[in-house]
Amino acid sequence: MPRRPARPSGPGRAILPADARRRVGSAGEDLAADWYSARGFEVLARNWRCELGEIDVVAARDGLVVVCEVKSRTSGSFGVPAEAVGPDKQRRLRRLAARYLAETGRRGTVRFDVASVRSGELEVLQAAF
Repeated sequence: MPRRPARPSGPGRAILPADARRRVGSAGEDLAADWYSARGFEVLARNWRCELGEIDVVAARDGLVVVCEVKSRTSGSFGVPAEAVGPDKQRRLRRLAARYLAETGRRGTVRFDVASVRSGELEVLQAAF
């Protein structure tokens, strides 16, 4: 299978190969899921997919359903990870949450969080949008 050409990079910007990016993303999702578990949430799903896209983490506690988008970076070269969750991504996550609730029958108040992981450090922005 042919490899995709590397994305252009600027001075000081190293681009990780696809498998390394997946490992960074998966490690960030592990941190986020562990963060919710440590706070008494039940992690209901990770990488839940349908034709609309994917939800990284779904967690619930006491009638609250949290849909969490995880953004991971190895450095600050590309900015704060949470900045990557703009209006289009927010709309997609709202549609995905509605689909998840419809397909699973889960009920509750929905909150949208963004977990930002940079160089292995986790920050969870609760009720980010």
